[in-house]
Amino acid sequence: MSARENLPQLEPQLRPVSPSGIEVPVSVGPEAVQAENIGVAGEYPFTRGIFPDGFQGRLWTIRQYSGFGTAEESNERYKFLLEKGQTGLSVALDLPTQCGLDPVHPMARPEIGKVGVSLSNLSEAEILFKDLDLARISTSFTINGTAAIIYAMYLAVADKQGVPRSKLTGTIQNDILKEYVARGTWIFPVRPSMRLIADSILYSNEVSPRFNPISIAGAHVRDAGATAAEEMAYTLANGLAYVDELQARGGDVEKFAKRLSFFFYVHMDFFDEIAKFRAGRRLWARLMKERYGVQDPKAQHFRFGVVCGGSSLVAPQPYNNVVRVAVETMAAVLGGAQSIFTCAFDEAFQIPTEFSAELAVRTQQIIAFESGIGRTVDPLGGSYFLEQHTDRMEAEITKVMGEIDAYGGVVRAIEDGWIQLRLAERGLERKLDTDSGHNVIVGQNHFKKADEEVKVGEVFKLDPTVAQRALEKFQRTLDTRQQSEVDRTLARLSAAAAKDDENLMPYLVECCHAYATVGEMVACLKEQWGEFKEPVNL
Repeated sequence: MSARENLPQLEPQLRPVSPSGIEVPVSVGPEAVQAENIGVAGEYPFTRGIFPDGFQGRLWTIRQYSGFGTAEESNERYKFLLEKGQTGLSVALDLPTQCGLDPVHPMARPEIGKVGVSLSNLSEAEILFKDLDLARISTSFTINGTAAIIYAMYLAVADKQGVPRSKLTGTIQNDILKEYVARGTWIFPVRPSMRLIADSILYSNEVSPRFNPISIAGAHVRDAGATAAEEMAYTLANGLAYVDELQARGGDVEKFAKRLSFFFYVHMDFFDEIAKFRAGRRLWARLMKERYGVQDPKAQHFRFGVVCGGSSLVAPQPYNNVVRVAVETMAAVLGGAQSIFTCAFDEAFQIPTEFSAELAVRTQQIIAFESGIGRTVDPLGGSYFLEQHTDRMEAEITKVMGEIDAYGGVVRAIEDGWIQLRLAERGLERKLDTDSGHNVIVGQNHFKKADEEVKVGEVFKLDPTVAQRALEKFQRTLDTRQQSEVDRTLARLSAAAAKDDENLMPYLVECCHAYATVGEMVACLKEQWGEFKEPVNL
């Protein structure tokens, strides 16, 4: 327990250390810079970016994480956001879908459509993407435990629309390792889950080569308490575990590495965040080249998307969050992100309204087209402080990764609960530092108003009939599908899951086309693999 728990409320101060524990000098000169580490944009080790022309060649994809209620309502919101200038979709799925539960499950009913859209079977996915050209729109899915199923469903929707799978672009998160550590929407034990992820990546490389079948995510680890350096270290360590699994399955690293992508949260320390991305990009390129012998520069690329917001947004004085998101978006651009999601200012306490969602999109557009910071590649590159901070960030990331390796690797550390325990300790430290005022959060623990109430101009209201409508549609699907075909495809899936050498993706796509439900497919796999149980020491 930190001694800070008993400290009185501290006065706000600028402290000579970053949130990652890296010393911040009062002034930095040229003697701190190692010129060989800076390099050239578009060239190994890509410290300054993976593209020589930066955002002049192609702007980052503008997204906003969105989805709620039924497929019909989310489809309307997607069309609204695209009309306002969003250039890619980011699909939020409700907890039942994330956990592999159909809407009729007793645990699912209270959560239908609340933190994302309910997507239980192909008929709902057809509605969700109605009148949206999947050949032209990049779609991102934040889903993990059931990611392979949702990816199969997306392929089935494309098949129904007549869109060639080869034209599909986007990303599915599909990172189960961080679920065991930080979020909890795991379903199966670690090792069969790794098999399922490898199946989806190898299958996607063949049938949808422009689609990213995994987004190795540090975002939720960061929100759970990790520092910027730890977020990057855990993410890269997870990435190496996936590479090892894919190689063990016979995958060609020169091929599958080109479609590996990463996903992070951007928090409020401007230079910690920029240095985190520059250091991570350089470190990943070196790992791919030196550990795995990767020669193709595209397979060395560290391609990543971000969310600007998350736990850095707070409910008190909510309009302050507009400023936070803008600062974080600038850090993401200067760090070289390929895809940016901006949180709406009211996401600290509700599903965004159309007003707040549009403002979040406008934030990216203002930074893209008015601020000028994207006109040149890595405009802060060569800054004495930033280069020193990048080097120190890389050293801290490498130190944490070394500790994971010394323990026995990511999979063992998760199965034993070692990483979970470390993260819980970090989360407690952050909470105590916030409560004491050591971490300054304007409007929450400093610069507060007496008797202040949270006030926003518009309140989002979820339609109270959502659950009932979802249940009615679900029953119609059961009543109209061909049950014999469902039984046949589920039996084939179950038989394939019992083997170690079958890729399950063709069977999942087949099940989706037969209108088998997410819950039915998950039940087949549970029957063969069981469920993950958290370590007893947690």
